[in-house]
Amino acid sequence: MNAFTLVFAALCLFALGYRFYGLFIATRVLRLDPGRPTPAVAMADGVDYVKTDKFVLFGHHFAAIAAAGPLLGPVLAAQYGYLPGALWILIGCVLAGGVHDMTVLFCSVRHKGRGLGRIASLEIGAFAGQAASIPVLIILILTLAGLSLAVVGAMHDSPWGAFTVVATIPIAVLMGLYLHVWRRGDVRGASLMGGALLLAAILAGPYVAGHPELAKWFTFSRKELSILIPAYGLVASILPVWLLLCPRDYLSTYLKIGAIGLLALGILWVRPDLSMPALTPYIHGGGPIIPGAVYPFVFITIACGALSGFHAIIGSGTTPKMIGSERDILFVGYGAMLVEGLVAIMALIAACVMVPADYFAINTAPDVFATLGLTPAHLDELSLAVGEKLTGRTGGAVSLAVGMAHIFSSVPIMSHLMDYWYHFAIMFEAVFILTAVDTGTRVGRFFVQELLSRAWPRFGREKWWPGIALSGVIFTLAWGYLVYTGDISTIWPLFGMSNQLLAACGLIIATTVIIRLDRARYAWMTAVPGLFMAVTTLVAGYQSILGNYLPKGRYLLAGLGIVVMLLMVLVMVMAVRRWAVLLTTGRPTTDPHGDTVLAVVPD
Repeated sequence: MNAFTLVFAALCLFALGYRFYGLFIATRVLRLDPGRPTPAVAMADGVDYVKTDKFVLFGHHFAAIAAAGPLLGPVLAAQYGYLPGALWILIGCVLAGGVHDMTVLFCSVRHKGRGLGRIASLEIGAFAGQAASIPVLIILILTLAGLSLAVVGAMHDSPWGAFTVVATIPIAVLMGLYLHVWRRGDVRGASLMGGALLLAAILAGPYVAGHPELAKWFTFSRKELSILIPAYGLVASILPVWLLLCPRDYLSTYLKIGAIGLLALGILWVRPDLSMPALTPYIHGGGPIIPGAVYPFVFITIACGALSGFHAIIGSGTTPKMIGSERDILFVGYGAMLVEGLVAIMALIAACVMVPADYFAINTAPDVFATLGLTPAHLDELSLAVGEKLTGRTGGAVSLAVGMAHIFSSVPIMSHLMDYWYHFAIMFEAVFILTAVDTGTRVGRFFVQELLSRAWPRFGREKWWPGIALSGVIFTLAWGYLVYTGDISTIWPLFGMSNQLLAACGLIIATTVIIRLDRARYAWMTAVPGLFMAVTTLVAGYQSILGNYLPKGRYLLAGLGIVVMLLMVLVMVMAVRRWAVLLTTGRPTTDPHGDTVLAVVPD
């Protein structure tokens, strides 16, 4: 199959999905009301609740949700062939991921920008909210630690990437000051300024790396980065959202979408064939990268490119506090998910254009690869071209960078720039991932503040800076310690299962809201993908615990997996009971906003 055909199919399907399916849910199911004040307007505080231009907010939201998942998941799932991953990304993104992100964002906007646990408390019951909050907090800590370790692995001893990433911080502050102090609301001017400075930083990266007297200032060891990254996350979680976090995420979106756009143009020009077959023998299990069969593990491995529970954390964290109008929920929630699906398709293509033997040689340990009976075709040439040894570089990041560099360098005028594009891709991955770290830390700070406010109500005050700072420090220490010690590498496999179970939970909670709003005839649109993902993830969790964690003595993984699974199942069972109550005893009434509902709950 030709890569261009897959890109064209994705663009057409996503455009149709947005125009018809997404718009139908927004107008007929959710009935978005532009005249209803959003939390950013009604609760504006200049710190967290800040009305934000929809394009800037789209950049922030996309940068926050598009972390390692859409890049690495499809690369690892290429083990099964290109077809299973492509189908899950294309179908899952339109019918599950986009629906999940938009409906969770809608629920949070309707509940004053509160988190998923608090929404569950109001819509299902107090105990359900408490049961949902614990897994959310665990998943958030695991996610941030794992993402940060990926950045550490990509940026350590790499002055080019480190310089460009560091440069985005002062550039973002300048953009924030420009937008909110010097020229309020001038998005175009801020975009031009930020884009020009970002391009200059990218072009200056190789110059810095080539001059030892400059490179030494941006050459960081693993331990140094393990301290600097949590420190950055802490600062971004405490400062007003408009000063650093939002403009930096918006700025990073230029690089993310720009790089993916360049990759699409490269595919259009080169039109490479997919060397990976549609299906491999590993669909039945026993693969060298993912030991399980294509069902259920392709749905767990490819998360953020098709459906991800981490999106629910962002969609009920920072983004709902900045939505200026309910009409923007479709553009920000559903639209950003479709763009992320396109990123996942590009990552899948970058992996599948490689010769399968080379792909497996990079993504498996040398002793494992020796048992596969494969002979690398171009690995020595690729290693020489990028200046690094590629054998056994597991995890997906290196093979993605090699695949991207291969496509770029196949353009005639760039044939001698393989090394440049490889290191550009590594830097691109680091920027992609780091933008989820700052937003995730801020959301975690919200969680800690809410928990502490139950013991001391003063922590619930949005502008009480001691409470903000202390909450940020507590949460950052929790995931920062795991980054510094590296212990998260032993429990990272738990994230995939927990993440997708949270996504299923988000869809189930959204279904509850839709039924309560007296729109039960549309509830299948969230209930079907939610229940499917719940069953699929529970099957994957069961197989992982019995077939992987327990036999290898990983009792911590098994214990955490069981706790998360039980709590999430409890929330879903209580939600289904709530559905039954609403459908059998609920009577249409009018809420304080004039909407017809089956039951009135507080905002």
